[in-house]
Amino acid sequence: MTAAFVHHSERPELWDRISSEFAGIVPEYNLHGDINAGFWNRLFSDFADHQFLLHDPDTDTVLGAGRTLPRTWDGTPEGLGTGLDASIEAAFRDHDAGAAPDALCALGIEIPRAHQGKGHSTRLLGHMADMARAAGLSHVIVPVRPTWKDRYPLVPIERYASWTRPDGAPFDPWIRTQVRQGGTIAAAVAQSSRITGTVAEWESWTGLAFPDDGTYVFPGGLDTLHIDHTRDRGAYWEPCVWITHDVRTPTPAP
Repeated sequence: MTAAFVHHSERPELWDRISSEFAGIVPEYNLHGDINAGFWNRLFSDFADHQFLLHDPDTDTVLGAGRTLPRTWDGTPEGLGTGLDASIEAAFRDHDAGAAPDALCALGIEIPRAHQGKGHSTRLLGHMADMARAAGLSHVIVPVRPTWKDRYPLVPIERYASWTRPDGAPFDPWIRTQVRQGGTIAAAVAQSSRITGTVAEWESWTGLAFPDDGTYVFPGGLDTLHIDHTRDRGAYWEPCVWITHDVRTPTPAP
């Protein structure tokens, strides 16, 4: 039997393994976003059918995870909003108001290191498109966390998103993968996801000391971190690049 997609509503116990088997895939600071406390648990209570894993039943191995939320979208770049946090808020606001969604928003695709480089991210993205079509939605919209942006934390996200290779393809590998799958770069947003914590928390998350007030670059950061000892606070905005996939047309073969 080949690997298959399993939704949280079908096999919730598989998700208990994510924290250990996927450790280190997402930078530690990314697990402490300001919006998480209010909405994270509701992903699985209110939208269990929209969270899924790629699972190999022969070896009982989880090969990848995808998280999504349906939301309204007017089809314009402006209507995408300011990124991940605003999109999560919009999705739950739509849900609570009973509004019919137009698009499926991807919150994340994660592949354990042992299974990276095998095309699983493309399969997960393709499954999101299948889910959207099955629900009668027109688009999958993705607030992308660019793979290589941490190498250039001082470069504005708008400039970074416009970079290309000599062959004209997007410079960033994850953006490039999505474009090859039929995605369109719609917007770049500097303030997509807000993460704040005490100075001690940020030192724990990054493995760095922050002895003075000011602006710092840090491992894994896509932008800079502002430290204020008087307020005992570190504040960071993670940027994103919005990519839209029109799922009314077939997805190109990988």
